[in-house]
Amino acid sequence: MTTQKLRNIYSITLFLLDILMVSAAFVLAYYLRVSFAWPDTLSHFYPLSSYAGLMALEVGAVVIALFFFKQYYIPRAISRVDQLYATVKAVTLGTLVAVALSTFFFKGNVIISDYPRAMLVYTWFLAIVLLLLGRLVHQIVRSKLRDYGLGRDRLLIVGSGEMAQIIVQRIQWSPYLGYELVGVVNGSEPLTQLHGIPVLGRPEDLPTLIDQHDIDEVIIAMPEKGHRETLHVLSYCERGRISVKIFPDVFQFMTSEASIDALGGLPLLSVRDYALRGYMLIFKRMMDLVGAVMGLIFFSPLMLLIAMAIKLESPGPVFFVQERMGLDGKPFRMLKFRSMRSDAEKHGPGWTLDNDPRQTRLGRFLRKVDVDELPQLINVLFGEMSMVGPRPEQAHYVEHFRRTVPRYMERHQEKGGMTGWAQVNGLRGDTSIEERTKYDLWYSANWSILLDIKILLRTVWQLMERKNTHFRPTPVRPSETLIPPNGEKESPTAVPAAPKPK
Repeated sequence: MTTQKLRNIYSITLFLLDILMVSAAFVLAYYLRVSFAWPDTLSHFYPLSSYAGLMALEVGAVVIALFFFKQYYIPRAISRVDQLYATVKAVTLGTLVAVALSTFFFKGNVIISDYPRAMLVYTWFLAIVLLLLGRLVHQIVRSKLRDYGLGRDRLLIVGSGEMAQIIVQRIQWSPYLGYELVGVVNGSEPLTQLHGIPVLGRPEDLPTLIDQHDIDEVIIAMPEKGHRETLHVLSYCERGRISVKIFPDVFQFMTSEASIDALGGLPLLSVRDYALRGYMLIFKRMMDLVGAVMGLIFFSPLMLLIAMAIKLESPGPVFFVQERMGLDGKPFRMLKFRSMRSDAEKHGPGWTLDNDPRQTRLGRFLRKVDVDELPQLINVLFGEMSMVGPRPEQAHYVEHFRRTVPRYMERHQEKGGMTGWAQVNGLRGDTSIEERTKYDLWYSANWSILLDIKILLRTVWQLMERKNTHFRPTPVRPSETLIPPNGEKESPTAVPAAPKPK
């Protein structure tokens, strides 16, 4: 069975499952209303069959709303927060439409006009719960089928540079994406394999390779090459019904969210805009205040125990403070719990490495579970940081990166965050600054309260799993390693350093 046919089956079964779930929600809502006297006892009630027409409207309206919200397109990976948001919108809209249509189609029907309003609330809530449960089961079944080799897209990657290596690694580390990586097509370098994946040929061999290996998708990862060469590669992919994706170069990345403005009738291409401005800053600050206050209250017993344990284990301050660059490039002192001995740099400064002997036993544990960064809630409370945003760097790194990384300083249009979009997507520690900057700029252009909530939930989920949800950090070459593996060095004279870049 081809991948496309299997995708069609997935969509059809998901559609039928949604019909079943919404119908079950309506039936359960009926029996709940009959069984519980809320808001008051029903003097009489009609049999369930009397509401068949209303149930059909409810099911139809919700399923159509799900269709318009593109919920029958099966993505490779889906955020549970996005799934919840789309489901709530679709069920709410569908329920309102169903009630409105019922007054038109069943006008004068005594039974429908006497429809218990509490049952409407039950149906709305149960439909959301059952739809999410059904889609979770559907996703688990799809994942199991992929494990058995069903529904995997056979993939070729074109390129041999840094970006091609990153894509190969992420696909290897993300089996849930449903790719079967067949091989790499080398653009220029004489390689036989790339991260263990065989190099099958050159771009001009693509037509033969696509037929020979029954390829479903080609990813062109040559941002370092010009547009002319990319177009040549595209011409080789005009073979059968295969998907072709291109990793963007710098200009494409800058204009990916471009919009057209007008200046007295003269069209202008807007390539730099920020969603977080004006009154939205108030919502962001309110969210930070609520999060910081609740976090400090909830974690205060734990923070007190950690502080006492640090003082008991080794002499020195409880906190480690380090100057970082924040909003508009202004410095601030970022807090964390001290995780190293106070004499850690008696022989000179050095980077904090995994299993660093200068770490205390408690400090090694604190860093492992990431609770050493809890004091940054104080930075958030004082407005120096945000709950979500680009991770702040030290001043001397900022000076270097601003000269070597395009658009790097634009990430300082936002406050530094305890966590961020790059971090929840696996770019932690010694990963490419260029890649992290791209994620930070995307976050700035697409900020929303929902996105912040999604990042916070992902952060909590990843901490609970003790692994990245999407992919592991991508190592960079030694020449690019400008931040040490855990991203910080501690000075015995200062009182805390900022947390390792996540």
